[in-house]
Amino acid sequence: MDKDTVLDEIFNSDSMGLLDVKPKVSSTLSPDERLAASFQEINVFFESNNREPQPNIENISEYTLYSRLKSLRENEDKMMFCEPHDKYGLLKTEKKEIKSIDDIFGDDSLDILGGDSEGLFDFKHTPKEMTMPDYVASRKPCKDFDKFESLFIQCQSDLANEKRRLYPFKNEHGVAKGQFFVLKGILLYVAKVGKKFTEKGNVNARLRCIFENGTESDMLLRSLAAELYKNGRRVAENKDKLLGGLEGISEDDDENGFIYILKSLSSDSNIQDIANLYKIGYSNIPVEERIKNAEQEPTYLMAPVKIVETFQCYNLNPQKFEQLIHNFFGKTCLNFDIFDKKGNRHTPREWFIVPLEIIEEAIEFIISGEIVDYRYDTEREIIVGK
Repeated sequence: MDKDTVLDEIFNSDSMGLLDVKPKVSSTLSPDERLAASFQEINVFFESNNREPQPNIENISEYTLYSRLKSLRENEDKMMFCEPHDKYGLLKTEKKEIKSIDDIFGDDSLDILGGDSEGLFDFKHTPKEMTMPDYVASRKPCKDFDKFESLFIQCQSDLANEKRRLYPFKNEHGVAKGQFFVLKGILLYVAKVGKKFTEKGNVNARLRCIFENGTESDMLLRSLAAELYKNGRRVAENKDKLLGGLEGISEDDDENGFIYILKSLSSDSNIQDIANLYKIGYSNIPVEERIKNAEQEPTYLMAPVKIVETFQCYNLNPQKFEQLIHNFFGKTCLNFDIFDKKGNRHTPREWFIVPLEIIEEAIEFIISGEIVDYRYDTEREIIVGK
C-alpha cells in the first residue's frame, strides 16, 4: 500500500473530527473596524436623542462623542471612510441658509462687511498673499535701536534654550507693551501702546513696533493683529519670569511651591478621547515627588500623568493663584466620577478642557494683573476682552 493511500485512510477514518482543524480567527479589531465601531456609537446617540452630541461637560460620555465627531470632521480620510456609515448626515457641516439682507450681514463670519479703520484701500480679507517687500515699505529706520537690541538678543537666547515658546496668534486682545511676536520670520517688539479707542465696535490703538532688523513702524493694533493671524506667531513670556520672576532671588525670598500643568496617561477611552484635557494644580513639594503615586490617587484619575509645565513660585500666594486660574476656566472643568480601589466615588475638580497655549496665556495675564480685563470664551476657545 502506497503512502497516499495510507494517508487517505487516516483522514477518512477520522470519525471524531480530530484532524479537522479550523484556522484561528483573531478577536482583535482592525483600525478600520475600530473606527467604524466608534462612529456607530455616535449614530446610536443620535437615534436615542434625535440630535448630535454637544460639548456638555456635565456628561462625560456625550462630550467624548462630541470630541470624536469633531475630530472626524477635521480628518478627510476618516470622514471618507465613515461616509457609508453616516445614516444621519452627521459628517456634513451645517450651512446657514441665506434668505434676506439681514442674513447676509448676520452671516459675515469673515467681517468682510465690517468697518475697517485703515480705510477703503487697505484690504484686510483678501486671498492674495501679502509679500514682505510691500509690508516693509511702511517701516522706517529705528534711530534708537540700541535701546532695544539687547532685548532681541535675550529673546533669541530664550527661544534657543526653550525658555520661551512660539504659539499661534489667536487673540488680538493679547497685544500689549513689552511683548514679542514673530511676523513673517522677523522678531518684533511692542515698545508702546497708545491710547485705545473704539471705532465701529472694534478696539484699536496706535503702536510703536520695533523690528529685529533695525526698523520700526507705528501701525495700528488691528493692522498688526490681521497680519499676525495670517503669518505670525506669539512669543510666550520667559518661563523663569512667570510667577514673580527669578531675577534677584536671594535667601531672604520665600519659596512657596509649584504650580503645575499635567496631562493624563489614562488608558480609559473616555479620557483619551478628550482633547486638551489638563490638570492645573499646586504642590508645596517638587511635582515629580507629588505625582509618583498618581495611579493610586483619584485626583489624578487613578492613572499615571505626564508633567507638561511647572512654575516655581516666589513671593506670592500660590493657593490664591491656583484659585484664580480655576475660576477663570471654571466653565470648562471636567465633571467626571472616578472610583478608587475600595469602590469609593470621587469627583476631581482640577481637570480642565482648555488648549495648553491658552492656559499659558492666562498665566501671563494673571502675572501682569491684566486678567481682570479678560474672560475665557469656551465656544471659540480663546481669551477675549470683557
